[in-house]
Amino acid sequence: MEALQDVREAGGMTFGASNISEDGDEEDLPLVLLSVLAQHGKVGLCFYDSKDSSLHHMTDTPDNHKLHLLARVLQEVSPHVIITSAKQEHCMTHFLQQLASNPDYRPEVVIYPYVDFGLNISKQRLLLAHLPFLPASISEREKMSYLSSCISFDSHLMLRALGALLKCLDRRRVGVELEDSSVRIPILQFNAYTLKGIVHIDTDTYSVLQIFKSELHPSVYKIHSGEKEGLSLYGILNRCRCRFGSRLLRQWFLRPTQDLDVLHRRQEVIRFFTSPQNSDIMSTLQSLLRNISNLPTLLRRMSLSYTNMTNWQSLYKTISSAVCIRDKVRRLPQSIQLFHDVSEGCSDELPYIASLISRIVDFESSPTENRFTIKPNVYPEIDEKKRKIMGLSDFLTDVARRELEQLDAHISSCCVIYIPLIGFLLSLPRLPSMQEKEDFEMEGLDFLFLSEDRLHYRSQRTKELDHLLGDLHCDIRDMETAVMTQLQNTILERSASLYKVLDLIAELDCLMAMSSASQEFSYTSPKLSSHRRISVTQGRHALLELCSPMFVANCYQSSDSHGRVKVITGPNSSGKSIYLKQVGLIVFMALIGSDVPAKEAEIGLVDGIFTRMQSRESVSVGLSTFMIDLKQMAHALNSSTGNSLVLVDEFGKGTNTVDGLSLLAASISHWLRKAPADVPHVLMATNFHSLLQLGLLPSSNQLDLLTLETAVDGDELVFLYQLKEGICQSSYAANIATLAGLPASLVQRGVEVSQLYRTGRAIKHVDKASSDERANRCKTVVEKFLSLNLEDKDLDLQHFMKEELLPSAGEL
Repeated sequence: MEALQDVREAGGMTFGASNISEDGDEEDLPLVLLSVLAQHGKVGLCFYDSKDSSLHHMTDTPDNHKLHLLARVLQEVSPHVIITSAKQEHCMTHFLQQLASNPDYRPEVVIYPYVDFGLNISKQRLLLAHLPFLPASISEREKMSYLSSCISFDSHLMLRALGALLKCLDRRRVGVELEDSSVRIPILQFNAYTLKGIVHIDTDTYSVLQIFKSELHPSVYKIHSGEKEGLSLYGILNRCRCRFGSRLLRQWFLRPTQDLDVLHRRQEVIRFFTSPQNSDIMSTLQSLLRNISNLPTLLRRMSLSYTNMTNWQSLYKTISSAVCIRDKVRRLPQSIQLFHDVSEGCSDELPYIASLISRIVDFESSPTENRFTIKPNVYPEIDEKKRKIMGLSDFLTDVARRELEQLDAHISSCCVIYIPLIGFLLSLPRLPSMQEKEDFEMEGLDFLFLSEDRLHYRSQRTKELDHLLGDLHCDIRDMETAVMTQLQNTILERSASLYKVLDLIAELDCLMAMSSASQEFSYTSPKLSSHRRISVTQGRHALLELCSPMFVANCYQSSDSHGRVKVITGPNSSGKSIYLKQVGLIVFMALIGSDVPAKEAEIGLVDGIFTRMQSRESVSVGLSTFMIDLKQMAHALNSSTGNSLVLVDEFGKGTNTVDGLSLLAASISHWLRKAPADVPHVLMATNFHSLLQLGLLPSSNQLDLLTLETAVDGDELVFLYQLKEGICQSSYAANIATLAGLPASLVQRGVEVSQLYRTGRAIKHVDKASSDERANRCKTVVEKFLSLNLEDKDLDLQHFMKEELLPSAGEL
């Protein structure tokens, strides 16, 4: 992280153009103020449009190091003011610098201290915001509950950016400049913002469809190092061989698109590689992709001169593999757009860089030297110095022999050594008589230091060697470092070409990964078009079919001529939820360009997938399960269009039966009463059979009633999992309870109570202890009656009946 600017004023600092007229007053034109934070590879942003006093928010979204997604947002929104933090990552600093140099578009940039982007401060500012459509008497808790249904509180970057945006609005009083100071800036509506062409999918939908699923790593050594991908759609499709491919594939999953050109570009590559005759070339390309390393990290280390030999080896292997991939792809059909782009995009600069590294860097001797070294016959000056060093050993031995002849006879041996930065020295053994420093002095020699019982001196000959040979080792290191720096600069000058190649290779990696999965799981290529039709023949659930030995395929048809609102009834465990998720996954896979698990599929472009299928309790916002259900349903009702897919499972079961049934019927009726062009594709599963039996829904040709087949064999319920037209007449709760292992007596009692309730008869409590007591009492009365002597005239039969029989009857 680095500071954009040292902000000393509490109100922040600004630079750039402003929407101010010459006389100093703001022009009476709509203003758009956008607040953004970019951290850890994600972007969170929101903006306020004074034209309609609306606040638009976008969930935290991954972005690359060049912030291409943010650039697209600015292109679409064209904000007049951009608000950001003084403490930002390098990518944001660079982005704003480039924005300031753009002569065609220069928005005003407002920088606030990092503290103004605090999460708690942002929540407080949101609670204090002026929302005229809410009653003045609403409590803080109720207001927070409402806000959490409008804004994703899980998107922390966006929420923090929102706090800074509200501060800027209060300071500038946009739209209320001439009003009294007590009049606050109104927010009349909250709108979720997505880029044009991007399909809207919220966090809950990603969760229920199991598109991603993070799990803690099972190894005890990696528990704290991160998570791994569990059983998910991303997990089974991610067969990428390089890290950039995996990263790009994740971005495709997070940003499914309606752009037919993009989807057709991906489909034609997948069709090519799924052909059996092209499996060999795919295997070859995938093996080359394994050599592609983290290029941005390598180039960043290179710019900081932090490279080691491992980095140079990785860079050379990456560029060489990229050249090989280009050469292989050039032999493939160039009518396929991606192959043409790879062939043309990987320019001749790539083999030039690879050849330059190969000719200069000595990868054999560098690990031994533990530094960057240069191959022979590249730079004659360096070769000459290295030759001198190689012949230096014999020469120094001869010099040492001459020096020994002139030394005291008590010294039996000596040698001449070279120490970098110090030079050539005469090394002598320390004699027993040499105890004090004065004893080290010798005529004609300059004593330097004692090391491990050896004395080191500088003589006249070693001085001559220093003058003659110089500091060879240091000279060689300096010269090779200069060559390395020059080579680094040459590579960095061509970094744009390297990044372009990397993007194309990552795309190729993603599409081969999806092709591999398509081959293994027998997927088919869907037909994509711009109409409102969705047709799936023998569709399958992409994840469940991997876990189940038998999977029953089902169809789905939705168009203007077929019912766009489908209500599915059936007993629990009959497969309703799986069918809903199956349709959602097939549509999602088509919108990222993947093949789909079906015999045939035709997918019209969908602008959003909305779900009400899974309740997630949230302690942070204090919402109950039913409130979250309502929030999800409200989002689907308010945000879906005629091109959306809506999946609803068991809505209304979180409250009492009458209220839940009423809300469900009202929701379905809301869609059925819309104009045909505005009715989304709706799949709704429910156990409220009375919804249909009581005729609570309006008649409409847009409504289809479906059920999943079952069969009863004696007392056993058999699920056939086959979708058909019709209504389920029974929930088969008793049969399912028996299958679940509930005691038979309990199930039988449940059936009895259900029959009494349906027929309107009174339901009596059953108490086992009281029943046993009454049985014993009856037995006692019978035994007393049988023991009576009826011929005895003294017997008072009436007394027996009064004292014994009638009280017992009363108890019974």
